Order: sequence, then structure tokens, then C-alpha cells
Amino acid sequence: MNNPAQMNCDLLVVGSGASGLAAAVTAAWHGLKVVVVEKDAVFGGATAWSGGWMWVPGNPLARRAGIIEDPQQPRTYLRNELGERYDPVRVDAFLDNCPHMVAFFEAHTALQFVDGNGIPDIHGNVEGAATQGHQVIAAPYDGRLVRPLIKRLRKTMRETSFMGMPIMAGADLMAFLSMTRSLKSFIHVTKRFTRHLLDLARYGRAMQLVNGVALVARLAKSAENLGVTLMESAPAKRLVLEHGAVRGAVVTTAKGEVEIRASKGVVLAAGGFPNDVKRRKALFPRTPTGREHLALPPESCSGDGISLGESAGGYLVTDVASAAAWAPVSRVTHPDGSIGHFPHIIDRAKPGVIGVLSSGKRFVNEADGYYDYTSAMIAAAPEGQEVASWLICDHRFLRRYGLGYARPFPVPVGAFIRRGYLQRGATIEELARRCGIAPEGLAATVKVYNEYARRGEDPHFGRGSTPYNRKGGDPLHEGLNPCVAPIEQGPFYAVKVFPGSFGTFAGLKTNGSAQALDQEGNVIAGLYAVGTDMASVMGGFYPSGGINLGPAMTFGYVAGRHAAGVTGYEGNDGVDTVSRTAQAADPAPLSTR
Repeated sequence: MNNPAQMNCDLLVVGSGASGLAAAVTAAWHGLKVVVVEKDAVFGGATAWSGGWMWVPGNPLARRAGIIEDPQQPRTYLRNELGERYDPVRVDAFLDNCPHMVAFFEAHTALQFVDGNGIPDIHGNVEGAATQGHQVIAAPYDGRLVRPLIKRLRKTMRETSFMGMPIMAGADLMAFLSMTRSLKSFIHVTKRFTRHLLDLARYGRAMQLVNGVALVARLAKSAENLGVTLMESAPAKRLVLEHGAVRGAVVTTAKGEVEIRASKGVVLAAGGFPNDVKRRKALFPRTPTGREHLALPPESCSGDGISLGESAGGYLVTDVASAAAWAPVSRVTHPDGSIGHFPHIIDRAKPGVIGVLSSGKRFVNEADGYYDYTSAMIAAAPEGQEVASWLICDHRFLRRYGLGYARPFPVPVGAFIRRGYLQRGATIEELARRCGIAPEGLAATVKVYNEYARRGEDPHFGRGSTPYNRKGGDPLHEGLNPCVAPIEQGPFYAVKVFPGSFGTFAGLKTNGSAQALDQEGNVIAGLYAVGTDMASVMGGFYPSGGINLGPAMTFGYVAGRHAAGVTGYEGNDGVDTVSRTAQAADPAPLSTR
């Protein structure tokens, strides 16, 4: 057997989502020679298919807007949310570093941000929850600035785009939903779509990059500018171990195996295991074969980083509230026969839709978080039955907001009905029979819901009772509650929803410096784990939107700095260092290598 060819670098990063690229850019800016290897043929991982929001309390954009938060507030919120799974060392590492992470990328890279200051934390009735100032997202980016690298980046998720055009969460999305009710929105949508058609004709893809694709493009461009070597179609097969330390990896390329030696170590950022059916079967609830789960990340996110970490003595933490970052997902059959997955993030909070089980009964406040909806569905679905629910609406709702992958007016919906994605009935009872829902149960549920909904009330589940609920509702709704409207204008529609996820929360055990640890808590020299390859700093809970990408970016930044031996912060970034509230022993403090 021939020995593999060799490359040398300081830091090797396995995976090219937000966490991996953040680590690569940070380390390269601090002078390290960095190589990024990606299993897929394109860079971006699950990040490119995400909404792109990052939860970063105390961030500079909020401070510039005059939102000055007591640094104890997010800690209080997380203590109440995470309970016994609150890890003070890693929570402090995250909260202390996330403002500096944003400031660093703003000051030194192509990654610029837009604030989400009006987005509340999900559980507004929990002490410490904030109503503003915790969210940032990558600023929109012109794909022409990334050429020719743009051809090597993952396109936006098919199901969440419109003819390949990503739509930015926030004002951009609201314009698309209100284009038939607002001249300003209509003009905005017309300009966006006209530009998109021109880009398709000239470049063959969307070039107005927003959300996750903007984040990936800005990070990849920054990496390219800093001389990072980017290798796609190059899966890491095994780690190189020397005297108990990780010193690189063997990677498969089109030209054969290459041994990449990395003097400072390896960062695992391969996207967790959402598409590892064996691990799903073992760790996810009510998934008897592992295939009932509809994972949203690309197929390449299949546990490679976890397996590599375990091969070096890393320990997979499964004692989390949930091994999966739950999301309600519907199955989409495309005209070419391919199957896609649509995440129900936006539609559930709009006025005039409810979620029901096969009994026809509601089971949750549908306007709450996507994790909450799915975990409630898993808990409430009758034992022995398929875990599923149906989102029910009327014709007015469907044409105003759309339902899942079915778009609002003026996009026709006939094809969705013919392919079975949407079920339609002239009456609630007929709709129930088409879905396999108990007709009497659904009729009774809708009748009771409508009685209160006409007054803008939902006493049984409290739709619209929190700032997060109301933010997801419709500000143009003429009723008293932006999340509540009756379901009474037939025909009626339903879409079937299953448990899915944005990724995994179970991951490799790490310390506050993102170093991988063995089962006893000892550092594995030269090995880092970030993103969803590391165990969730949120303990498997979902306290706010952006709690995947916020920590992913932050611990990527932390790992890059640690590998480079950096002990301070870069210049006057306008962020006050937050003192730690817990001084539990950290095997490798942030201030040391």
C-alpha cells in the first residue's frame, strides 16, 4: 500500500459550516496556516440552509442601538431554562466571548452583520428573558463579490427559497407576505424578483445572498482573503495521532489519500449526526427505525466528526434534554420525484392556523418555538401511532400567508393538492376524512377555537400571550391578537407535519476553550470540537432562536484563538469584558494555550 501524499499546516478544520469557517478565519487572521476540508462538493454545510440568525447577547450592534443589558440577565435566563444542565464554565465562555466574536468579524473580515434587536427570546414568561438585543444575522451580500468562489458554495435550500431566491427573515419576508396588501411591499418584491431573474439568466443561480448563504459566503470570502486553503470533496477518514496528541488527518481526494499534518491540531466541525440513521435510532425518541425523522441538514452531516473524535478518545455526551434540535417538518415531493423537507418556522404563528393530532385535538400553543411544537407533538401523539400532526387553515389563510411549501397568492396551489402535499376539503369534516383525522374531534376543536378566536382570544393554549408569539404573528392583522383568527372561510386545507430537526444537540464533550475531552474530562491535546460536533452548550434545550449558530460562531472563534495562543482581544472593539460569575475549574482556561 502506497503512503499517502503529505501537506503541512498549522490548523486543520474538518467541515465548512459557520463554526468551521469561523475557526479557520480567526486562526488565519492570527497568523496560522489553515486548511479546511469539506466532505461535500460544496462548502457551507447546514449553515447554508439555515435562517442565519445568531443568538449573541451583549453584541456591539445592540450596544450601538442603545440597548445596554446587565450581563447577568442572559445568565439568569439560561439558568432558568437549562436547570441542572447549566454548565457555568461553557456558558461563561460563550457569553464572555460572543460580543467579541461579532466585533472581531466586523472589524477584520468581510463578515458584516444586521441587528435583530426586535426579536424576543422564546420563553417570555421565564425570568431573564429579553425582548430585544440578542440577535444578529449576516448582512445581505452580493454574490458577484465572491466569484469565482461562488460556484463552490452551497446554494440556498430549495424548499425555503422561491425559484432559488433566498428570502431574508425580517422585513424582506414580511414584504413577500404582504405584497398584496401594501404598495411598498409590492414594489420591494418586484425589484427583488426582477433582479433575481436577471441573475438566473446571467449566472445561473441566486446572487442576492441572504440568511445562511450570506453568512457562508462572507466567511468563505474572508477565508480566501486570508490565504486559507479550501478543499471540497475531501472527507477526513482518520486522525493522525502522535504521543497521545492529534496532529492532523488523512483525507481522501480525487487524486488519492493525503495526510495533512497540523502542528496546532484539528478542529472538528462536520455538522453533528442528523443523518446518521443508526445514531438517530439509538438516541431520538419514537423513531423505531431511525428513518421516521426528517432531518433538515444536508446528507453529508452524518456523524463523521463525532466518529473521528471518538477514535481519539473523545466522549459523546448524550445526557441532554434532547439529542435533536427539533423542528416541525413536512415532506415535499417535487415534480422530478425527489423528496425535500420544509421547516414550519413562520406559518404556525400567523392568525388562522392550528395544529392537531389524529384525534382532531390541539396539543400546544402553535405560535411557540419550533422546538416546543415538535417536542409537544412527540409527547402527545398516541403510543403505537405514527408521530405526526396536521396544520389546519382556511382558504383566506392559505392565500394570504401560504401553508408550508405552498406559497401565498398569486402563486397557484393546484399542484400541491394534486401531489398530495396539501389536503383540501369543502368542510372541516371532509378535510378530516382526507387526512385520517377523527372528523367529530376536528369539528369540535375548530368550533371551540373559533368561538374565542373571533374575539382574538385563545384561553386554552395562549396564542399571542408572549412577545415571541406576537413577533411571529401578523402586524397587519385587523384583529386584537396578531396570532389569532377564526378558521371559517372554506375550502379548508391541511399539511401533515412530522418530527424533524435543524441538527443535533448530543455531541463531543468539550471545555470552555472548545477542546475535546475524554470521558474523565481530560483534554485531548490538539483536538477541538465546535458547532454541532460539540455537545450543546444549551444542554439540549432551545431557549431562543439562533442558539445553534450563535455558539457555533463563538466557539469557532474561541477555538481559532486558542490554537493561535491568543490571550487578549483585538484592539478597542467597544465591548466590555464580562466578568465570570462562576470560577469552576476549566482544564484549559481561555487565557492559556
